[in-house]
Parts: sequence; C-alpha cells; structure tokens
Amino acid sequence: MANNKSSKKRIEIAERNRLHNRTYKSAVRTLMKRCFAACTAYAQAPGDDAKKAVQTSLSAAFSKIDKAVKVGVLHRNNGAHQKSRLSAAVKTAIEPAAKA
Repeated sequence: MANNKSSKKRIEIAERNRLHNRTYKSAVRTLMKRCFAACTAYAQAPGDDAKKAVQTSLSAAFSKIDKAVKVGVLHRNNGAHQKSRLSAAVKTAIEPAAKA
C-alpha cells in the first residue's frame, strides 16, 4: 500500500486512466465486431443497404481507432494493424460480389 500522499495520488490517477482506457478499448472492439458482422451479412446477401452498412461501420471503427491512438490508448502500430484487418475484411467481402 502507498505510504505517502504522492504515491496515493498516483494510484488514484492510474486507476482513473485505466477505466478511461478500458472504455476506449471496449468501444474499438465493439465497432470492429460490428464491421466484421456487416461484412459477413453483405457476403450472405449483397445489396445496397448491406454495402452501406459495411461502409458506415468501417468508417465508425476507423474513427474510434484513430481517436484511441491519438489519446494514447492504443499504440500507433496497433491501430494501423487493426485498420488493416478491417480493410482486408471489407475488401474480401465486397470485391467478389463486384466481379460476379
């Protein structure tokens, strides 16, 4: 346990930051899952509505990832890796339907 005032304060700040970071990470994971689900739904039944859902979910996920990187919740390379995963999933979902 902390013995002086400054170390107690650091513990409180670390806990506050942990909770703040957890909300960002949770939101990023949720938006990524929504994007992957939208890609799957588009692959099952292609259409304009499904394609729009994929694009909006991709945009929302990219935005949240960029904000998490800017704030310092995610490392720059981790953010780039997650965005690359999303882009690849969207491309594989949309490209075969466009060629067919």
